[in-house]
Amino acid sequence: MNRCLVTGLRGIEIGVPDLEAAARFYTDTWHLTELTRRPNAVYFRGTGAAHHILTLVQSERADVRAIEFSVAQVASLDTIAAAVTEHGGKVLTGPAPTQMPGGGTLLEALDPQGRVLRFIAGDRSHANDEPIKDRPIKITHVVLNSEDVSVAQAFFEKALGFRLSDRTRIMAFMRCCSDHHSIALADSQENTLNHIAFLMPDLDSVMRGGGRMNDAGYPIEWGVGRHGPGNNAFAYFLGPFDFVIEYTAEVQQVDDTYRTGGPDDWKWPPGRIDQWGIGKPPSEKMKAAQKSIFFHASASARE
Repeated sequence: MNRCLVTGLRGIEIGVPDLEAAARFYTDTWHLTELTRRPNAVYFRGTGAAHHILTLVQSERADVRAIEFSVAQVASLDTIAAAVTEHGGKVLTGPAPTQMPGGGTLLEALDPQGRVLRFIAGDRSHANDEPIKDRPIKITHVVLNSEDVSVAQAFFEKALGFRLSDRTRIMAFMRCCSDHHSIALADSQENTLNHIAFLMPDLDSVMRGGGRMNDAGYPIEWGVGRHGPGNNAFAYFLGPFDFVIEYTAEVQQVDDTYRTGGPDDWKWPPGRIDQWGIGKPPSEKMKAAQKSIFFHASASARE
């Protein structure tokens, strides 16, 4: 695929063992807005235009059900379906009208490493999309652990048209829009979820969100700091059921003139792991959690 038919990361669906407890957290503490409910599912919006960005479903264990992407044209879904099959993935359903809130036409596919990816075109969006202080706008990126990053990177590039923004010693940062990365792929021994990043309006909102989380018993597990690739400010937390979630702001905007960096471009002085060098390093608890959340499809296949 020569160009990216995906126009952005729309959201993520995750499974949680206690739906009501998780729903309270994401509204009262994380500051999303509950949009609607279905049997055993709760849908949340940010302040941005996307109809919903987070879906919680009742599950026996914490897992990831799907990552969702926006596509501009319904006709592009057929192109994506063909490319997915050609490059080692599998079409699960569609393209067909979806019954999910927000409507539209849905293509659901499995990537070569067992992740469910959804592509939605023609869905409804919100007109009231002005940023609000201390409230997430959207999910700006999802980081995936990969037991073979070269396989995952090739699929996102060849099947979906993503481009590599930067490659560090441990991670490939992939873009599908002007955000520096919407997907990042981390070298790992397992195909799991690394973390979910929620875009805040500004640095002040990241800090206020961090204080609110700390007050609620969710201390910062890494940060506050500023990353190298993407240049974004960050603070990481463990949410309910050990999902690693990030407040971030000031994500670098790039275009085709951006020079792809390599590992030698992203080295820090000894003792530093971000540009600022003032926040606490990643906790051992967070590192363990980053390896613990599997995709539902791949987890089921192992049983």
